Amino acid sequence: MATCVSANMTEGDIGSASNRATAPDIEVALLTGGQDKHYSFGLTMALVSKGVRIEVIGSEEVDTPELHTTPKVNFLNLRGNRREGAGLARKVSRVLIYYARLIRYALTARPKVFHILWNNKFEYFDRTILMLFYRLCGKKIVFTAHNVNIGRRDSMDGHLNRLTLKLQYRLVDHIFVHTEKMRDELRSDFGVREQAITVLVHPLNVAVPDTQLTPGEAKAQLGIRDDERTILFFGAIAPYKGLDFLVTAFQQIVARDAKHRLIIAGRPKGGCEKYLEDLQKTISRTMDRTRVIQDISYIPDQKMEFYFKAADVLVLPYREIFQSGILFLAYSYGLPVVAADVGSFRETLIEGRTGFLCRPHDPGDLAKTIERYFESDLFKGLNGARKDIREYARSRHSWDPVGQVTRDVYANLLRSDP
Repeated sequence: MATCVSANMTEGDIGSASNRATAPDIEVALLTGGQDKHYSFGLTMALVSKGVRIEVIGSEEVDTPELHTTPKVNFLNLRGNRREGAGLARKVSRVLIYYARLIRYALTARPKVFHILWNNKFEYFDRTILMLFYRLCGKKIVFTAHNVNIGRRDSMDGHLNRLTLKLQYRLVDHIFVHTEKMRDELRSDFGVREQAITVLVHPLNVAVPDTQLTPGEAKAQLGIRDDERTILFFGAIAPYKGLDFLVTAFQQIVARDAKHRLIIAGRPKGGCEKYLEDLQKTISRTMDRTRVIQDISYIPDQKMEFYFKAADVLVLPYREIFQSGILFLAYSYGLPVVAADVGSFRETLIEGRTGFLCRPHDPGDLAKTIERYFESDLFKGLNGARKDIREYARSRHSWDPVGQVTRDVYANLLRSDP
């Protein structure tokens, strides 16, 4: 039976765990689903520091030079070249080849622990047939549930979605989640045992550039004046993220004071193109378009720094979420956050110190909260606040204890193996 390792370990507990005899032969396959480079990179480096050998099953999207030069890390790109613009036949062929390689890897892989960070695009197949296959191969399966039920969040829940989720959650040996609410949903909605769940804080993004570029220099490169108050929306664009609330709030803000700019940086999730198109029409029809900078594309790491340093505040106007990696990306750059009071934002955002909360689904309150931020001591002392937010985040969202607790779960699973 999988043993739950408390996510509330003190620094002393972690130190004691580190002093225990470390099993040098823990080997783990980290299955990334070909996405989320930042999380997979941070976890890989944290586990290596704890003596774990990692085989990263990735793609071009998650590849980094460090994964090829770090001892105890073996990077495997089973997807090959994913050239844009390929025809349907080529796409089908690539998918079949990838799954054939993945199945062959599972049959011959040395690691006894398979840690799945994300499923592949064929979710129902991955949750059921592929999961059963891993079990038949004798693998211990660990799963990080970044979203307990993404179908419910995206208003696409259904019987088949919930059935396949329930099967996956029952087939894995241990599940990591980022909040207590996620743990409670796993238990109440999917019947997962308490002992099979560990709550880990969402760690900081340590894979993005952070050079000597100053906020003033970043604003200048984006054509923003120093005296313009700059609001950032960053990441994938989809209805659940509430960008429409922010656009409406921004209309109200610039009507009262035109000295504001809005940056929208990211691209729509699949199927959300019409949602973005309608928002862009609203922007064109109701306000001066020069007030809004739009970079509707995939934002590479090299460009992230410009947006997060040029911005005076990040806004997360979500309709529904458990936790957001974008919030911790902002913290990595010391950027304050205005967020809707949904999910677990209240647990990780300190009013007046790291940002402010507003009522969800309420553009008027969002506008007032953003204006309150710009009148606050937090904004007036932003240069010092950036350093304070970084230090706060590093002290509470470090990868080091996450790596230790994760390694201990692996060890407990291997000890329970008959």
